[in-house]
Amino acid sequence: MAKRIVKLWYDKQGDYLEVIFEKKSGFFRQTKNDAVMEKVDNKGNILGFSVLNVSKLTQKPLEVSLI
Repeated sequence: MAKRIVKLWYDKQGDYLEVIFEKKSGFFRQTKNDAVMEKVDNKGNILGFSVLNVSKLTQKPLEVSLI
């Protein structure tokens, strides 16, 4: 089985979390949750996601469906 590395980046000052599954060219698009954006490639494959205002989230655990 191939080894898969997930990259996490948290900016404390901006209260921003980014999780990347695969480093490829892509773009962020909205989800049903205003605090969460999903990163996708040109074919719509999920590359990762980001969460704004992480420390202020009231829903725990945060549940978001990534398409």
